Amino acid sequence: MTSRKPDEQLARNSRLRLVRPRALTTARRAVTTGRTRPAPRPPEGTPPPAELARQARAVLADAVRIARWAAADRDPGAGPLAPKARERAADALELTPDQVSAGWDRARLAGLVELHGGTARPGWRLRAWDRDESAVLRGWVALFDAWSLVHAAPDDLAPATVAEVVEAVPQVLSLLQLSAGPVLVPALLDLLQQRVAELRDERCEVPYDPTNAAGPTAPAAAPEPGPEPAPATAATVPLPRLLDWALEGLAAVGALTLGEGQATLTPLGNWAVWVKLEQICVAAQSPAGNIEQSAENMLRGCARLTPGPARAEYRAWLAARTVGSAVTELVAVARGEDALLRGLAFEALRVVGAPAEPEVRTASAEPSLRPYALLWLAEYEGADPEDAPDILTREESTWLWVDTAAAVADHGETALLVRHLDSAVQGTVPALLDEVRAVGHPRTVQVLVALAAAHPDPALAKAVRRAAFQVHTGGA
Repeated sequence: MTSRKPDEQLARNSRLRLVRPRALTTARRAVTTGRTRPAPRPPEGTPPPAELARQARAVLADAVRIARWAAADRDPGAGPLAPKARERAADALELTPDQVSAGWDRARLAGLVELHGGTARPGWRLRAWDRDESAVLRGWVALFDAWSLVHAAPDDLAPATVAEVVEAVPQVLSLLQLSAGPVLVPALLDLLQQRVAELRDERCEVPYDPTNAAGPTAPAAAPEPGPEPAPATAATVPLPRLLDWALEGLAAVGALTLGEGQATLTPLGNWAVWVKLEQICVAAQSPAGNIEQSAENMLRGCARLTPGPARAEYRAWLAARTVGSAVTELVAVARGEDALLRGLAFEALRVVGAPAEPEVRTASAEPSLRPYALLWLAEYEGADPEDAPDILTREESTWLWVDTAAAVADHGETALLVRHLDSAVQGTVPALLDEVRAVGHPRTVQVLVALAAAHPDPALAKAVRRAAFQVHTGGA
C-alpha cells in the first residue's frame, strides 16, 4: 500500500468544522472560564515553583540580557541580528557574536522580545521576569517546545525524517520521566525505533525495521515510474545520529543532562513533561483587593472569574475612579503584549459603554487593537455578539485568531488551544497556516509551536511545526 503525500493527506483530513463555528468573541471568553477541578499535584520530589523559576532564569540568562540590551538599544531589527547590532551587543555584554545570535533566537522563542513590523519590542514576560514565577516558567516552556528550532538539525538530513523524530521525542521524554533517573542511550534508541515504526504504520508507510537494512520483507516488485523517492529504510535513516541531535537539543534548552552513554531529565525537564502529560498550565493567581489595584492587576485578578462575577468586579473598579481615567488606563493595558489582558480590557470597556466610544474608535486605527475595537463598536451599535465577527476582514479575523491563541497558550489549557482551531474562519488547516504566516502577528511562531506540541494529530502537528519553522527562519 502506498502512502499519501503529507500535504494531500492533511488537506483531506484537516477540514475545520465550520458548520456553525464558535464566534471569536466566545473563543476569547473561553480563556477566562473558571475551572472547578483542583490542579493536579506534581510528582513527589518536584522542586517548588520558586526553585523551578530560578533554574529557568539560569537557562535563559543570556537571552534576558540580550532582550534588555535590545530594549535599550532600540535598533535590533526584527529578524536575525544584523552584523553591526550583533557586534554592539557582543561588546556591551562581553559575549561572542555566536552567543549573541543564539541568545537573541532564544529571547524571541521564549517571548522575551516580540516582533512588530521591522522592530523588536520587549515582551510582557521580560517586564515580569524578576517578579512573576509563572511568566518565567511559561517562557521556558515555550523554549522547551521549540527545542528543534533552538538546535537545528544538520542540513544533510531529510526534513521528513527529522519531523518523524520530533514527533517521536515525547515518547522518549515520557520514558525518561517515568524512569526518574538516568536512562541508557541504547534503551532510548530502541524506543525511538519502535515509535518511528508505529508512526509509519499509522500512515501506511513502509515500517522501519532495524534488523533488515535491505528494506521491507514484502515480495519484490518492479518499481513504478514516477518522481516519488523510495521510502527510507534502516540503511538510509540514521536514527542513532538523530537521537543524538534530539538529546543535544533538549540539553541545550535545559530539559536534560547528558552523561557517558546516558541521559537524565533535569528538574525543569521532569516538571515540564509532567505538565504536558497532565495537560495543565500554571494559572495566574488572583490577587486580593481588585478594586484597589491598577487596571492591569485588576484584570489579572478577574482572569479566572466567570463572565458574570468578572463584570461585577469591573463595575466596582470603575465606580472607584473617574470614567475618563479608567478608560485611558484600560486602553493602555490593551496596548501591552499580554493578549489575555487585551481581551479582558475590552470586556471591561463593554461595561463602560458610551463614554468609552471615542477612545475605542481611536484605538481602531491601531493594527493590534483594531479587531477588538471593531467588535466592541459593532456590539455597541446593536449587533448580535455572535454575528459581530462578520464585520472583520479575513486578515483582521486571522490576527484575532492568533492573538486569542496566544492568550490561550499563555493562560489556558492545552485542550483549549486545540479546540481553538474550530473558531478559525479558514476552511482547512493548510489555508489557516498560509494566512497566519502572512498576517505578521508577533506571536505567530510561539502560537504555532505550542499548537504543534498540543495537537494529537501527527500529520497536522507536523504541518504546523513546519509553518513555525518557516516563520522563524523567514521562509515562504
